[in-house]
Amino acid sequence: MSFTEAAQDMRDELVRLRHSLHTTPEIGLTLPRTQEKVLAALDGLPLEITLGKALSSVTAVLRGGRPGPAVLLRGDMDALPVAERNDLPYISQIEGRMHACGHDLHTTMLAGAAHLLSARREELAGDVIFMFQPGEEGQHGARHMIEEGVLDAAGDRAVAAYGMHVVSSILPAGVFASRPGPIMSAADVFEATVKGRGGHGSTPHLARDPIQAGCEMVTAMQTMVTRTFDAFDPVVVTVGSFHGGSADNVIPDEARFEATVRTFSAGNRALAKRRLVEVVESIAAAHDLKVEASIRMGYPVTVNDAAEAAFAGAAVDELFGPGRYVVAPNPAMGSEDFSYVLQEVPGTFVFLGACPPGRDPATAPYNHSPEALFDDSVLPDGAALYASLAHRRLAAADAGLGG
Repeated sequence: MSFTEAAQDMRDELVRLRHSLHTTPEIGLTLPRTQEKVLAALDGLPLEITLGKALSSVTAVLRGGRPGPAVLLRGDMDALPVAERNDLPYISQIEGRMHACGHDLHTTMLAGAAHLLSARREELAGDVIFMFQPGEEGQHGARHMIEEGVLDAAGDRAVAAYGMHVVSSILPAGVFASRPGPIMSAADVFEATVKGRGGHGSTPHLARDPIQAGCEMVTAMQTMVTRTFDAFDPVVVTVGSFHGGSADNVIPDEARFEATVRTFSAGNRALAKRRLVEVVESIAAAHDLKVEASIRMGYPVTVNDAAEAAFAGAAVDELFGPGRYVVAPNPAMGSEDFSYVLQEVPGTFVFLGACPPGRDPATAPYNHSPEALFDDSVLPDGAALYASLAHRRLAAADAGLGG
């Protein structure tokens, strides 16, 4: 029986697990109920299971029937602080929390892959590491799991790693997409506090206005981006928060703003960090003000290995036939902490369309929306692809073909 056929036979169990996870979303690094449900889903399988120490992670190792290298499959488990606005029989039962990014599907598909591969364990020329990860939504969960040894859980460092992410719009249900090279941006936070001298709005010459200078900084940052960085290695700076003052006729002592900084290369990431600080410090000096500016580093660029991206595309074609895999023309502007894994191990990150029937992928609410919906029909396909990637990659290594 093929992976796709076996996964379809598991469909009802996969749907039940996904719905159970969706009703009880947990956020951050501590996900005790989610961890408990994952362990129950893996119960009875021939897995070596290790639980996280600093977070509620689950690392499961499947030993193949023959010796060989290890391949890692990752699924994230955490939800978001979003109040769900959907009419579902399995709607979130936790107020203010929702699986708005589809991580309940990732967890379910990875558990399904563990069942599929366990049934064919004797065929595997090597081991499979199943990485069930908390804290993807900003808490650097992948980095914590790496520090706790997930990449070496089978004994030797994994030779390849694969991650997957569903999207509630953009792609039709069942269509996979990836690309070689950068697939998602780095995301850092620029913070600036402009310190002036307060005064009366009728006599601004007697004060040192931080609001006016702060507005000039925001404009100058945008100009700096277009005049410093190549448009084909993009940098995006968006100021999403600006606070200063409390009355129309009072010049405050300080103003504060924050921006998200998106980059697609390590060089531009470092240069943006330096130039943004230089711009605001220069403007502050010109206005006889002070500024405290810094960059809070977020997730690195997610970079797919070119050979592994091609390998994943070929796996989709073999499993599902032509037309189910597309090469993404551009990277996504979001960020992802699977980037930490891909900094250490060659691999690839794949998107899977999960837009429900009756919704237009071009206009449907996107991930993180309180109205985001993900179609259960993609669960068997995701589980089958996870399993196939590991199976094929170990077979290729056994044949001396690499990726």
